[in-house]
Amino acid sequence: MSAERPLLPILRALAGRRPNPADEPLTGPFDPTVLLAGIADVRDPEQPFAIARPYTIAFITPTERHTPALRAFPEGALSATADQWLWQLASRSTPEDFPLPPETAAEQLKDAVRISADWSALVLRQGAAFLGHRPDTGAGDFFEFGALHSRTVYLDALLLGSLQRDHIDKLTDELSEVFNSSRLARRIAMLERNIAVFRSTYWRQHFTAHGAANDLLLAFQNQHRLPARFDEILAEAADYSRLVQTQESQQISGALGVLTILGLPLGTALSILQVLDDNSTAHLFIALALSVAATAAALTTRYGRLVLSSLRGGGRKA
Repeated sequence: MSAERPLLPILRALAGRRPNPADEPLTGPFDPTVLLAGIADVRDPEQPFAIARPYTIAFITPTERHTPALRAFPEGALSATADQWLWQLASRSTPEDFPLPPETAAEQLKDAVRISADWSALVLRQGAAFLGHRPDTGAGDFFEFGALHSRTVYLDALLLGSLQRDHIDKLTDELSEVFNSSRLARRIAMLERNIAVFRSTYWRQHFTAHGAANDLLLAFQNQHRLPARFDEILAEAADYSRLVQTQESQQISGALGVLTILGLPLGTALSILQVLDDNSTAHLFIALALSVAATAAALTTRYGRLVLSSLRGGGRKA
């Protein structure tokens, strides 16, 4: 879109910044129902469209009179006003809406992508912007090629980042609900499967072999802290997996302990009867009764209580 068009008021309206309701820019050809006709439906046409807070991507080319966005000459350095304009387009705000602190301005703008001397891009949490740095000469200008890229490969990079963000949000929700079910082992196994599917399908930090699309994807990920959040998910899932393994090991050890407590008295009694060559049924039942009594007595000891506690703990949480 040319700088002559009222792009920033539209972006501000999409962001919910409407200081003067009488100056509503989302009308006529910019009405959401008109813009999205045949593409998507507005859930509630009666409600302000800005409630949805959509992610916006702006592409603007300046004219000769828009000197704040232009380079003084092709090899000249870019002025700070260009990045300030880029920030306004990406953040959908003006200095009156959100004055950028001068102490942190350099940090906020450090991720600006210099695609070439002709144009730059900036990716923020709620929007992205592409801004030209030389006058747009009209039909046949390089900016037609730039607009095509911003609507295809660059847009695809941002959409991939959005998919990654949504899936990481879903994995985070799954982590927070792990202990809401008594079947912890199954929940952890499903969580690990979902993490593996996400990693193999969506988690990419290189969109193409080289080029600005990679920089845009990385900028989107950094804005939403996706690498750090995914590392946290992996670490937390690993902790839960170790917890399940510990519980299963305790349960197995408890079962082996019960078998030992049951089997040792019984095996000893049967061995004695076999050595004595005693085939009396009464003596066999007496031996079984004594074995049960010895087992019951063993279960009252500290070791026996530990075994039973281990079995109860594993069966309750796994």
